[in-house]
Amino acid sequence: MRTWQLTVQLVDDGQLPVFRQIAASILADIERGRLRPGERLPSSRALCSQLSVNRNTVLAAYEELFARGVIRCEPAKGTFVSGEPVREHRFAERAGFDLPAPTVPDLPARRASELLVLLGGVPELRFLPHVQLARAYRSALEGAVGGRLVDYADPQGDHRLRVALGDLLARARGIPAGPEAICVTRGSQGGLYLAARALLRPGDIVAVEEYGFEPAWQALRLNGVELRPMPVDQDGLDVDALEQLCSTHLVRAVYLTPHHQYPTTVTLSAERRRRLMQLAARHRIIIFEDDYDYDFHYDGRPVLPLASFDPSGVVIYFGTMSKSLAPGLRLGYMVAPPDVIQRVAAYRMYVDRQGDHVLERAVATLLEDGLIQQHTRHALRAYRRRRDALCEALGRHLPQLEIRPPSGGMALWVRAPGIDVEAWARRSLAAGVAFQGARRFTFDGAEREYARMGFAACNESELDEAARRLATTLHH
Repeated sequence: MRTWQLTVQLVDDGQLPVFRQIAASILADIERGRLRPGERLPSSRALCSQLSVNRNTVLAAYEELFARGVIRCEPAKGTFVSGEPVREHRFAERAGFDLPAPTVPDLPARRASELLVLLGGVPELRFLPHVQLARAYRSALEGAVGGRLVDYADPQGDHRLRVALGDLLARARGIPAGPEAICVTRGSQGGLYLAARALLRPGDIVAVEEYGFEPAWQALRLNGVELRPMPVDQDGLDVDALEQLCSTHLVRAVYLTPHHQYPTTVTLSAERRRRLMQLAARHRIIIFEDDYDYDFHYDGRPVLPLASFDPSGVVIYFGTMSKSLAPGLRLGYMVAPPDVIQRVAAYRMYVDRQGDHVLERAVATLLEDGLIQQHTRHALRAYRRRRDALCEALGRHLPQLEIRPPSGGMALWVRAPGIDVEAWARRSLAAGVAFQGARRFTFDGAEREYARMGFAACNESELDEAARRLATTLHH
C-alpha cells in the first residue's frame, strides 16, 4: 500500500545542530507510536527537499539513528524503523478532561455474515441495484456537472433530487411539495436532529410514544428538551392523553410514527389523525412525522401521511431511502413549509454544510429512470412473502407465541407470554439469530413480554431456519 509522505517537524531548542534536530524529531515520533517498527522512512532526497536542508545533513541524522539501533537500512529498498520502539508512548486512550453527560451509547458491532438477522429496520441488501447505482454515480462525476457537484453546494440538497422526490411525494403519498419545501438529509435520523436543533429550545416539552425508537428520543434529548411518553394502543398514539398534557403544560412538539408505529406496527386511526391535526393547529404544536417505511404496505387500503393534508402547516415529515435502498447510503429527506426548510438549511451550514451531492444526483437519475420504483415494487412483493413465511414458521415451531401479521412494514410485533424475552434474545444471538426484546423500545426501559422480529433481510428458507433456532433456544 502506498503511504502518505511523512511530515517531519524539527525539534529546535536553539542549540542542537540541524542533523541532531532531525534525529531527535524522528526518535520522538518513534517513542510516541507515530512511527512503528517496520515502517519506512522518507528517502534522504525527499526529506532534504521537505526540510530545505543539505542532503548530507539528512544522511548524518540517519547515521546517528542507525548507530543507536533505531533504524535499519536495506539496500535497494529503503530506510525502516527497526525492532521495537525505544519507549512506548501510545496515543491517549482516555480524555484528560471531564466528559459531560450524557454518556454516548454503545456503538453497534458489525454483524457477522452468517448471522440470521431478524431486525426490523434492516432491508434485503442483496436486492440493491449495485450496477445501476455505480453507473449513475460515475455519470454524476463526469464532465463539468461533476465538477460542480463536488464543490460547496446548496445545503437543502441536489435540486434534481428534490424535484424527483417532490414527484414521488405528490403521486405516491399525496404530499404536494415542491423542491423549496424539501431538504435532503443524512438519513431521517439526521433530519430529525437538524429540525430539533433549529426549532426547539432547552426545556421545551416534546411528547413521544411510550413504545418507540430510542435513537430518535436521544436526538431530541441532545437538544435539551423534556420528553413526555404517551400511551400507545391498537389505534396508535393516545390523543386523549396528549390533549390532557396540553391542558396542563405548554407542549412544543410531538414525535410519532403514525403509519406503522415503531415498534408495535399499528396504524394511527383516522379519527385520531383528525383530532391530532386539530389539536396541533389549536395549540401550535409541531408534529414530527417519521414515515420510515411507507413504501411497504401489504394489506388493505393505503393510508396517506399526516402531511398529505396539513393546511395549518404544523407537520414536519421525515422520509428515508434507507429501507428502500440501503441504510449505509445515509439518504433521507425532510418536508416542511419553505420558511422552516430555510431555517433548517441555515442551521445545517454550521454543522454539516451539505450532503453528498454526487450520491444525491445519482439517486435522482435512478428515480427519473424509474429504476427505484421498479426496485421498490420487487422488494414489496418479496417482503410480503417473507412476512407470511415468518408468521407460518413461528406458528409451526413456536405455537406458544401470539402473532398478528402486520398490514405493512418490515417486522412483526410478537407477544411471548410468560417468557423472559431478553434472556431468550441473548441465547438466540449465541445461536446465530438476532432479534430484539421489547425493553429496547420502552420509554422506561422496563421489560415486556414482547419481541420485534424483522423479516425483510432473510429469504424464506433462512426465516424457517431462524424460527427453528429460536425454538431450540426458548428455554435453554
